[in-house]
Amino acid sequence: METRQDNSIRAKILTIEENIAKVMVGCEDVTRLIMTALITGGHVLLEDLPGTGKTTLARTLARSLDVRYQRIQFTPDLLPTDMTGLSVYSQASGEFTFRPGPIFCNILLADEINRATPRTQAGLLECMEEKQVTTDGVTRPLPEPFFVIATQNPIETAGTFPLPEAQMDRFLMKLSIGLPDEENERRILERSLARSAGTVARGDLRDQETRQEIRGRAGWETDISAVADAETIMLARQEAGRVQVSQDLIRYILALVKATRERPDIEAGVSPRGT
Repeated sequence: METRQDNSIRAKILTIEENIAKVMVGCEDVTRLIMTALITGGHVLLEDLPGTGKTTLARTLARSLDVRYQRIQFTPDLLPTDMTGLSVYSQASGEFTFRPGPIFCNILLADEINRATPRTQAGLLECMEEKQVTTDGVTRPLPEPFFVIATQNPIETAGTFPLPEAQMDRFLMKLSIGLPDEENERRILERSLARSAGTVARGDLRDQETRQEIRGRAGWETDISAVADAETIMLARQEAGRVQVSQDLIRYILALVKATRERPDIEAGVSPRGT
């Protein structure tokens, strides 16, 4: 039986998705899947071409939740301590003081993760799995919720370090925003033109709802305000954990998993973590 709290959380989640839709045009399905991963405590790998809105999507999600957002540009010279932080010696106090890195946030965009060395990749993926950072023998918990959106470019392979299958398994989903269709690209173009002109276009764009859409499509993320907070996500996770799963559904899941492990054309089936 649904409770009033269930309905309230569902309404909040729908409001978050609607808020993101003010900026991200034609990405409702991807937004719903990303929200699913966030609520279930997983992480997302976005494999897509440059310019499809990966950074904008992560930033808009963080702004909608009023949580701390960080972006790390992965490069071959990036060190694990550049993400996690390190202890710095203070001559004044004669002690080491820990300076936390950008990984101490709620939503982390790991941009072009496959450009970092395997050592740095492993450092991030360990934090994703354990939800904590260990430096100098001291373990520090990461903020809750902690959600990683990692990206990689599918067409550029020079100077990259592909993620091993074992590390790919740390992500709950691998998604692609994809290119917009003609109608959505027209809407995006109208937003860009409206932004460049500094005013809203006339004609079929006079009504208030359309003007609001144009501001978002043009990338005016300052119009996006928080509609929820970190506590909303934590409550949603609690409610998700209370969902009753029938035996029929469990048998169906196990049958799907077994099929992936037995088919000769699948190199590696679903792991127990995936189940």
